[in-house]
Amino acid sequence: MTYCAIFAALLAVCSWVSVPLGVPVTMQTFAVFAAVLMLGTKCSMAAIAVWLMLGAAGAPVFAGFKGGFGVLSGVTGGYILGFLLCPIVAAGVRKLAGDNWERMCVKAAALAAGLLVCYAFGTAWFVVLYTRNKGEITVFDALKKCVFPFIAFDGVKIALALILEKRTGKLMKR
Repeated sequence: MTYCAIFAALLAVCSWVSVPLGVPVTMQTFAVFAAVLMLGTKCSMAAIAVWLMLGAAGAPVFAGFKGGFGVLSGVTGGYILGFLLCPIVAAGVRKLAGDNWERMCVKAAALAAGLLVCYAFGTAWFVVLYTRNKGEITVFDALKKCVFPFIAFDGVKIALALILEKRTGKLMKR
């Protein structure tokens, strides 16, 4: 329980860390990746769920110190809710990989697969809500706006999470 609480707090803090480029880049995906690697499927899902519930209740735990159900039900809420899918997909990749799970490339592939599912869920959500509220948008235009600017940064975050897990994972008793 303590690790889940720590990682829920880490998610909040990493959501606040923002690099103001053309599109602000936060570190929340790094916290999701670190939780998946260091806590496993159930505990990382619990940590993400606690963070989501805190945010839905109005605590300012999302990017830009925002909170409330409106953030989750907004056009980018699907990307936030999609974080819950990352541990599930990573666990599936781990089961497929079997004994190879300890290899860094398989761990990276598991995180990337979880991220792709999060991107797909978030983009579908974005297209539906954007079309309903502001007008027609193509999937490709949504990807250009919401996914493509983040791919390289998310790759770096996967690498950072792998390094963190490699250096501290043995210290954590799961």
